[in-house]
Amino acid sequence: MMHENVIIMGAAGRDFHNFNVYFRDNERYRVICFTATQIPDIDGRQYPPELAGPMYPDGIPVNSDEKLMDMVREHEVDLVAFSYSDVSHTEVMHKASQVTAAGADFIIIGAPYTMLESAKKVVSVCAVRTGCGKSQASRHIVKVLKESGTRTVTVRHPMPYGDLTRHVVQRFASYEDFDKHACTIEEREEYEPIVDMGGVIYAGVDYQKVLDQVEKEADVIVWDGGNNDTPFFKPDVHVVILDPHRVGHETTFHPGETNLLLADIAVINKVDSADPEDVETLKRTIARHNPDARIVLADSALTVESGERITGKRVLVVEDGPTVTHGGMKFGAGVLAARQYGAAEIVDPRPFLVGTLETTFARYPEIDRVLPAVGYGEQQIKDLEATINGSSCDLVVSATPVDLSRMVSIDKPMLRVRYGYCDHGEPALGDIVTELLGI
Repeated sequence: MMHENVIIMGAAGRDFHNFNVYFRDNERYRVICFTATQIPDIDGRQYPPELAGPMYPDGIPVNSDEKLMDMVREHEVDLVAFSYSDVSHTEVMHKASQVTAAGADFIIIGAPYTMLESAKKVVSVCAVRTGCGKSQASRHIVKVLKESGTRTVTVRHPMPYGDLTRHVVQRFASYEDFDKHACTIEEREEYEPIVDMGGVIYAGVDYQKVLDQVEKEADVIVWDGGNNDTPFFKPDVHVVILDPHRVGHETTFHPGETNLLLADIAVINKVDSADPEDVETLKRTIARHNPDARIVLADSALTVESGERITGKRVLVVEDGPTVTHGGMKFGAGVLAARQYGAAEIVDPRPFLVGTLETTFARYPEIDRVLPAVGYGEQQIKDLEATINGSSCDLVVSATPVDLSRMVSIDKPMLRVRYGYCDHGEPALGDIVTELLGI
């Protein structure tokens, strides 16, 4: 039987899911390789044969996408499936141009086509860009549902950066579980806040197997999305978060615009720190592109431990990594707290960068006077520790959701900044979600 040669472009998440759902047992196709981008050090490894299935006894290589056109030509590739997120529409079409010039077709698989159906109710919380505040919104929804007496479990978009054969299904209910699965900083940023509130959160590589496990202990599943990707589970209620600090991105980034078009509830977050005209612009955009969506306004409320410690100090601000790297935000909660409490100076981390942090800043030159809490692997975590300890500051202001002191040894005083979801007037997000679920 003739088959089509395929390359799946990804970043260790959506690409594996698309393979599992569509390509794995499909004899029409032979997947030559995955390509990797965005996340450091995920290329050069393999999607293992235990997960790839009987058609791939040697597994499937994961290659860098830097030589995409050469790979298409060398392997006589027929089809390239674009399978990662938080990319501008322009960049997507640049990739498409390379693929078609090299002689292959270029596709983006339809979002609903890859959504697994659940026997339980599903609320998906996604966004139009990384860093809009979807995780705080998902935690708020979990809290509302649990208070109603509903058994609720969170499932997180994948972050499979380690041994994939050990991460097929991951369940986190304690800090010991983080150590058991050797979680990175990026993983713990998403998992810790759920566990801290007494919840359970799942992740993994094979999301049909994840779903089978979750359905045994949940009446409602809350899908906590990654980047601005679409959900892996078919939602009964699709909540999408928009950011008034990045007006225009909601219709110019993939697949964030898809999320906007599919939204049942469109949440404009960060109203408390946004220009009111930008909020009104987003309202008009939602009404124009998805007039059936229910609009909710929300604040991203800061919680600062002893904020007066910031006053008059030279502070090094550590922000959420993905938000200020490929998310493209200039600042996050840490900078807002530094401004609010009158820091004397926000220290520029660039003179103190060590090792892989230098690579990060070279790749994302728009990063300014903040230090992204990148820690996708052991070396990055060590370099982050060395950079912080080598910085000339009076105080470290940590706005990453993870308790950084559990991951690195810091020889400077540190103050944590947290942020949480807060309704900005009526209607309330929780009320609409429970109404649409019929709870």
